Amino acid sequence: MKKNSKWNIWGLVARLILRNRLVIIIAIIAATCFWATQWKYMQFTFTEANLLPDDHPENILYQSFTQTFGEEGNVIVIGIKDKSFFTPTKRNAWRTLNSKIADFSEISFLLSTDNIEELVKNSKNKNFEMQPVALRDASDSLSIEKFKEKLFLELPFYKQLLFDPKTETIRTVLYMNKDIVNTAARKDFVFETLIPVIESFEAETGMDVHVSGMPYIRTLNAQNIVDEIGLFVLGAALVTTLIFFLFFRSFRATFISLLVVSIGVMWAFGILGWLRYEITVLTALIPPLIIVIGVPNCIFLINKYQQEIAKHSNQAKSLQRVIAKVGNATLMTNLTTASGFSTFILTNSKILKEFGVVASINIVSIFLLSLLIIPIIYSLMLPPKKKHLKHLKNKSIEVFVNWMETKVKKQRLNVYIVALLGLILGITGIYQIKISGSIIEDMPKKAEFFEDIRFFDANFNGIVPLEIWIDSKREKGIVKPATLRRMEELQQFIEDIPELAPPLSVVNAIKFSKQAYYNGNPNYFALPTSQENSFIFSYLNNSKGDTDLLKGYVDSTGQYGRITTFMKDIPTERMETIESELIKTIEKNFPADRYGVKVTGKALLFLKGTKYLINNLILSLSLAILLIALFMAFLFRSYKMIIISLIPNLLPLIITAGVMGFAGIPLKPSTVLVFSIAFGISVDDTIHFLAKYRQELISTKWNIDKAVFAALRETGISMFYTSIVLFFGFSVFLSSNFGGTKALGGLVAVTLLMAMLANLILLPSLLISLKDTISNDKVIKKPKIQILDEV
Repeated sequence: MKKNSKWNIWGLVARLILRNRLVIIIAIIAATCFWATQWKYMQFTFTEANLLPDDHPENILYQSFTQTFGEEGNVIVIGIKDKSFFTPTKRNAWRTLNSKIADFSEISFLLSTDNIEELVKNSKNKNFEMQPVALRDASDSLSIEKFKEKLFLELPFYKQLLFDPKTETIRTVLYMNKDIVNTAARKDFVFETLIPVIESFEAETGMDVHVSGMPYIRTLNAQNIVDEIGLFVLGAALVTTLIFFLFFRSFRATFISLLVVSIGVMWAFGILGWLRYEITVLTALIPPLIIVIGVPNCIFLINKYQQEIAKHSNQAKSLQRVIAKVGNATLMTNLTTASGFSTFILTNSKILKEFGVVASINIVSIFLLSLLIIPIIYSLMLPPKKKHLKHLKNKSIEVFVNWMETKVKKQRLNVYIVALLGLILGITGIYQIKISGSIIEDMPKKAEFFEDIRFFDANFNGIVPLEIWIDSKREKGIVKPATLRRMEELQQFIEDIPELAPPLSVVNAIKFSKQAYYNGNPNYFALPTSQENSFIFSYLNNSKGDTDLLKGYVDSTGQYGRITTFMKDIPTERMETIESELIKTIEKNFPADRYGVKVTGKALLFLKGTKYLINNLILSLSLAILLIALFMAFLFRSYKMIIISLIPNLLPLIITAGVMGFAGIPLKPSTVLVFSIAFGISVDDTIHFLAKYRQELISTKWNIDKAVFAALRETGISMFYTSIVLFFGFSVFLSSNFGGTKALGGLVAVTLLMAMLANLILLPSLLISLKDTISNDKVIKKPKIQILDEV
């Protein structure tokens, strides 16, 4: 009587669904139409992923820097490496290209070899003036050659800024309007204006132009994300649908499954728009993720329906049992999966919070859609025919189940040895794992813009900005000779680091002033001596308004200054070493009581964000494990069963971490998600198996051997089906151009496959081996509320 009362809730749910089919169908259609209206609010991110919380010290420092000096990531560079560049035809073509680009309203300033100026001394007015470095005759080879000599030999101020004399590489620096650099206008400019102009130039001249810079990279990278969403959704749908059909051999069941996940994807896009969340590299994974997670729900529900039909051919009774029994179990497994994703909400990272919120909501949504749509559609159809039920007695699956039984019955020692070896290898590999904080590592390696990044790395030492912010703690303190000498020493240290580009600061401007004072002699490109300071600075003071040399590198009060350099794409360990060496040099050269000096920039911000993310995800994974442990405690009321149930789920994670270490796959924002996602999904198999095991345990009067093998046969088929779907579903991400997405898909797929084997072989083996410890009703007793009764 007590048991029947417990089933009344789910029995009531089954009756409500089946008796209100029309109302539910109308409600689903209305909800789908509503979510479709929210698609227009979907927006794509136009900034880099900020992994740090807004109130993090590094973020506050960076925001303060940009408020003082403006947005640092507004530079686009175009470069060319051509031995015949300094010929009339190509020289004039390059000048024409620069002129076109300079006229675009989106470009606030363009600096190139065609508009460079030199500082010239005006002895009469005792000041410096900026004068164009004129090319006398653009059609004369001799004039061009003289211009080249002057550029390479007499203008060190522009060295590594506009040219590399060793490789004769030339580049132009475009400064985008800071008001549009983080807006949709940037995308329109890059795709509709800049790229067509450059492609036209290449077609006309035959020269190969390289384009890079953070605004350009971010635009093309974001477009790659957008392009892959459609491919992932289509790929995941095709792969999971094909596998579903191969298992069930039924077009009808396949169509129903496809309908459920299609509506789920429509809801996923709608929820993203409704919440006004930006589509990032993480949230872009949610629609295909919903397909991969939704299909297993369909498998459990449809498989149970067909099993019931095969038993008694009563359609109404079968549908009621599907909702009441499998719906109950599927609810709990989806809640545990959603809980795994929801732990991301507890992190302080905006990008992870949004991912956790949307993923959790959509996982629950796809469960509700599965529970409502599948029974209702089947209730409107004729019962499946015998040919549709043949898969229930599939000989290949029977061989697989028998193989598992043999392992559990007779070869448990071998199972434990393999598990122990996997554990040892996993732990060994974990110590080999490295952390990657590279801002461009996950970008598509085969993309043309990635090749351009390598080009600028090789010729100009990188394009990712690194900033040193100096507070002199007094007005006009930055231009004091003592401060300039300290900055010069720091810049010399930076120049000796091969992974960093030659720095640019007010020091370069003062050096240029001294060169000008000595009539442009490049040998005097240096800081003034103490004797020279008075008359050179008097010229500089008289030049205010005539030069812009200090603009952007010293604030209006003269208290704050910056040293800007750029960093190659280098390993995280080397990046950390450089940061440490910079800080040591800063502490040595700039007394803390007289100066405040900080290192910032997008390169370091991303590195700090990666480390912060890893720490937070360790916490979120721990919370996910705790949630599952609490659920197992509620289900079995036994700490021993909690430990037993966690072993087959934690072991695959450890082995995967070891594989990452041995394979050289670093921990980064994308791959660190593997563990929380895989654990949240793989624990579903544990719940399905233990739920059935618990039911059989009661029905067999605590005969653990019988209960284990009955549960293995009952749940093995569905767990095999769902695991194969999940494996190939996540394998779709291997087609990605993004290294992180590819690694995420492959690692999760392999982890889930290992988790299936662990739950179907290792878990039953542990239950049988430890039966003397757990074979009493004090250890496994009924909870006050029956959570699961049958799968």
